[in-house]
Amino acid sequence: MELPRAMLIDMDDTILSAHGHPEIAWNIVATEFAGELGQFSPRQVADAIADTARGFWAVAGAEWRLKLAEARAEVVRRGLAKLAGGAALPADLAVRLAERFTTYRDEQMFVFPGAHDAIDALKARGVKLALVTNGAADIQRGKIERFALAHRFDHIQIEGEHGFGKPEERAYRHAMDALGVTAGETWMIGDNLEWEVVVPQRLGIYAIWIDVHGDGLPEGTSVRPDRIIRSLTELLPGE
Repeated sequence: MELPRAMLIDMDDTILSAHGHPEIAWNIVATEFAGELGQFSPRQVADAIADTARGFWAVAGAEWRLKLAEARAEVVRRGLAKLAGGAALPADLAVRLAERFTTYRDEQMFVFPGAHDAIDALKARGVKLALVTNGAADIQRGKIERFALAHRFDHIQIEGEHGFGKPEERAYRHAMDALGVTAGETWMIGDNLEWEVVVPQRLGIYAIWIDVHGDGLPEGTSVRPDRIIRSLTELLPGE
């Protein structure tokens, strides 16, 4: 397939392994706190938190993405409350669990194999590139610097720096304007079906869903990406 003039590329769980399969991380973190969980097993606590997190983020407003530490602490508090009922658990346990989860995920974060090379190859072939990511400015900018992404893109767009983010239509329009391209000349690549497929398709952008873990489309979804890949290396002709 011929390459487009421009690509808008997501960062977390597209370029970086960041948030995928959080239930695994919660199990590991909960195990570290096993001695403080009273009658509950680490698996019970992890499952309660992961389930609460799914419900929380399904309806959470954009403001929570800009204060992730508070959001995680709130998720853990709700999860523990739902699980424990009237059972007594340490008052500060939720905050410490949330902080450890954040630290653990940060320790485990890495660039997906081949991602740097794929981005560099696309840029060398003349494709205009924008990194479009949601989240707080300091956290996302820190990842960009830590994983040497800034020089690889023609435009960096962080929700916390610009005051808007996906799935707001102006987030995509702004990135395309910065690159000087139209929707018909642009591909969007990312792991979130709503943010990287549904809205871009509505704008006329070719939408590519990246499924790095090979989980497949969620059962019952009506969303149909224009293309599904497992690695950014697949964007290169002949790959």
